[in-house]
Amino acid sequence: MRSSLLKHGAVVALAATVVLAQTPGATRQPGAARGLGFDRHLEHVAQILGLTDSQKEQARVIFRNARESSQPIQEELMRNRDRLTLAAKSASEPDIQSLATEQGRLLGQLVAIRTRASAKFYQTLTPEQRVKYDQMREESRQKFHAGERQNGP
Repeated sequence: MRSSLLKHGAVVALAATVVLAQTPGATRQPGAARGLGFDRHLEHVAQILGLTDSQKEQARVIFRNARESSQPIQEELMRNRDRLTLAAKSASEPDIQSLATEQGRLLGQLVAIRTRASAKFYQTLTPEQRVKYDQMREESRQKFHAGERQNGP
């Protein structure tokens, strides 16, 4: 069950970050895409999809707003993770359960923010760009699952 939830969460997180990284590389936040800064990633995606300057600016605004609204939740996630670590050290089952539930709720909020941002971005795309975007996401999903098979269940 835990493995299934982790895999599902990883797929959702990957899908959300495939479109655009959530934060610049220099000030990367937990869960942000690794390797490419926001502007570099945007240029890469813009080139693949053939985005106009207007679409690129809309994307910047959409994902900047998502990043800003997710910041307090990310901070709370870090604090909650620290509390979970302490609860694990004391083997406090009630604390572990309630903190784990809270962690899931907070992660769900992040997924919702990122998914709404991705949906807004998707609406800015032309039908042709949407086809390319869908292909790009599917290729990323396949690469992720291929790596998952190589690394075990």
